[in-house]
Amino acid sequence: MSISANWSYPTSIRFGAGRISELGDACKSAGISKPLFVTDPGIVSLPITKTALDVLAGAGLETAVFSDVQPNPTASNVEDGLKVMRDGGHDGVVAFGGGSALDAAKTIAFMLGQTRPMWDFEDVGDWWTRADPDGIAPIVAVPTTAGTGSEVGRAGVITNEDTETKKVIFHPKMLPAEVICDAELTVGLPPNFTAGTGMDAFIHCLEAYCAPSYHPMSEGIAVEGMRLVKEYLPRAYKDGSDIEARGHMLSAAAMGAVAFQKGLGGIHSLSHPVGAIYHTPHGLTNAIFMPYMLMHNRPAIEEKIERLTHWLGIKGSFSGFMDWVLESRQSLGIPHTIKKLGVGNNQFTRLAEMAVVDPTASGNPVKLEVADCVKVYEQAYEGKVG
Repeated sequence: MSISANWSYPTSIRFGAGRISELGDACKSAGISKPLFVTDPGIVSLPITKTALDVLAGAGLETAVFSDVQPNPTASNVEDGLKVMRDGGHDGVVAFGGGSALDAAKTIAFMLGQTRPMWDFEDVGDWWTRADPDGIAPIVAVPTTAGTGSEVGRAGVITNEDTETKKVIFHPKMLPAEVICDAELTVGLPPNFTAGTGMDAFIHCLEAYCAPSYHPMSEGIAVEGMRLVKEYLPRAYKDGSDIEARGHMLSAAAMGAVAFQKGLGGIHSLSHPVGAIYHTPHGLTNAIFMPYMLMHNRPAIEEKIERLTHWLGIKGSFSGFMDWVLESRQSLGIPHTIKKLGVGNNQFTRLAEMAVVDPTASGNPVKLEVADCVKVYEQAYEGKVG
């Protein structure tokens, strides 16, 4: 089945296989005449990147490439990209790649016309109002993975190297003006990356669904996003050329990012410090923590999970859902413990102290204390669920 559509929620999205051919038109629609093409070292030399750059050249757009972006992008990456953008006189950004490249690109575009330090715009209270909105360059986003949904998000997660902490930089105008979701660009994603990014999309939806704040629209989007992942991630993992499955996974990823306006939670708050210190893949780290945090939150979410199982066609209420989570992780080759990612057991208190102040911690259904987080880290290290 081939799907093609034009959506304007939450922004302008050109969805469908082969629509990378419209990248030049998307830039012009966003008001970009001289784009900076931001990606990462693993993607810059791939054929899909050449295709995108050829489209831009064919549209008469003078483009420079910046690809010095780490898997967990840092402030230095943003500063280096800003220098290239300013020196080249670029008036917009094409964000091309996975969540890391998209987050870095969006933050570069955001910082182009700002005079205050980047950390002054962390997602704390109304700090975003400190920014000069006229100094934010337009963004066209093209995801090449189906995970973070950063292409429809209004923030970028950037690591502060000095403190080894992940910070969320937020502004409403960081939302890309144009998005191209082309499933053909994700066909070459290896199975392990397909699994990790796909589980990230599922967890965005799951944590948004479980967050205690009131946002029924986001909650509904989250439920359908989880259904799409449940049905199509195994297919995409088994056969990377399955365009239908790849397309539905792109939808699920975008839906997760829309849904988590309602909130995230403890899975992310435990994962972020691990990623900042040990440089582990974000989606994979989230996937490992999922069952341990679900058990920790069980008293507050059991009723909601029971409702969810009816929609997803999972029998056995909460216990059945947990069985499905564990079986799904195993079938996708996801490790059961953080030990498998090279995480040691000598920094749990430090990690826990970082986790409880992470911006995502406030959305957890059960208030997180340092002792709680230490316990979950220990369980995730030892592989003891419950």
